[in-house]
Amino acid sequence: MATATSTALTTQRRFTIGLSETLNFAYDAFCSNKLQFSLTALAMAVGTASVILVATIGLTGKQYILRQLQSIGTNMIYADYQGGSQRIDSTPDPMTAEDVRAVRQQVSSVVAASPTVALTDRITIGGGKQSDILVLGVDPEYVGVRNLKTLAGRFFDSEDSAAHNKVGVITEKLAQKMFGSAQPAIGQIIKLSGGLPFTIIGVFKESVDTFGQSEIQEDTMLIPYTVSRFFTPTSAVYQIYFSAATAQDVIPATEAIRRVLHSRHRAESVYSVQNLTQLLTVAGKIADALTLILMLVAFVTLLVSGIGIMNIMLATVTSRIREIGIRKAIGATNREIRFQFLAEAIVISVTGGIMGILAGLAIPYSVRLFTDFRLPISGLSAIIAIVVSSIVGIIFGTVPATRASQLDPVESLRYE
Repeated sequence: MATATSTALTTQRRFTIGLSETLNFAYDAFCSNKLQFSLTALAMAVGTASVILVATIGLTGKQYILRQLQSIGTNMIYADYQGGSQRIDSTPDPMTAEDVRAVRQQVSSVVAASPTVALTDRITIGGGKQSDILVLGVDPEYVGVRNLKTLAGRFFDSEDSAAHNKVGVITEKLAQKMFGSAQPAIGQIIKLSGGLPFTIIGVFKESVDTFGQSEIQEDTMLIPYTVSRFFTPTSAVYQIYFSAATAQDVIPATEAIRRVLHSRHRAESVYSVQNLTQLLTVAGKIADALTLILMLVAFVTLLVSGIGIMNIMLATVTSRIREIGIRKAIGATNREIRFQFLAEAIVISVTGGIMGILAGLAIPYSVRLFTDFRLPISGLSAIIAIVVSSIVGIIFGTVPATRASQLDPVESLRYE
């Protein structure tokens, strides 16, 4: 037992001494070739910093996209009437305001809802100006469901709706087009079909500009749903917006709304009930894929740096052939020679990797320090970067190290 313990201690001491000597040789080699080694380490630092910055850019882009989509209405659910039977004589079976009330009663997680009725009209304002606009009849809860921003004035409320007040709110772009800006639009009169006057009480915009791809167009006026019924011959509603209490309620609420709608209409009627959850998931996956692609491009920079390490180490081996011969002559093994040059390559790559990590993390931290913008920082990317830089050092340092270890000691001593 004592002999085994003594042997283990001796082996450990030899390893420690050998590692210390190897690091000393690596340090001496660095001091002898400061410029070449520094430039090689700098190239590795650039590659490592690129990996971290690419991850930061990718995370920033992902957060931006998700925030934009969430601004439309994270908990929003929307239902559309898709049609019914394929028979020509089939009677349409659209949704109605009664469906909205039924959903509110039967789906407890729905906290707000609004039907929408779309109308088109040509309006006339002071000075004889005319413009084609989209008129949407909605309930007061619509402003919260769609997360709209009121820029001037106010949105119509339940009292306006109950009293059938002839009031409306218009988009910011329509206000600018007709009145120059938002504030002057407040109190103006807009006459719809038949000369029915509506007073503008507010100017709004979407939280995220959908560029006219949503139900709200650039030239849109919102009026109380109860008033919009005067302009339509039926009680049909072709689109309803709902808002769930929490993000976790969105998916079950979507299924519950679908069941309620189908239970109240003919079996052949088709209704689309959707939410933004799937869109958020897809957007997140696309952002992750783009980040991965950019990181692979950054890894190419590390590979180029690895080739630089191999070149400098091959040149170092050539310039130190006589030194290698002397070390072998005094007893150094091929394994020790190989480990020495491999250690030098790893020192270069790890040194560059650490420099790159510091630079890659310093930039987003500086942005956080001097601005209000919070750039996301990925600790995982720093770990990946240092691991990859070490692996690059090992891979591209193996060839020069192997070449050095295979040199003939006699021929090395004769080398001039």
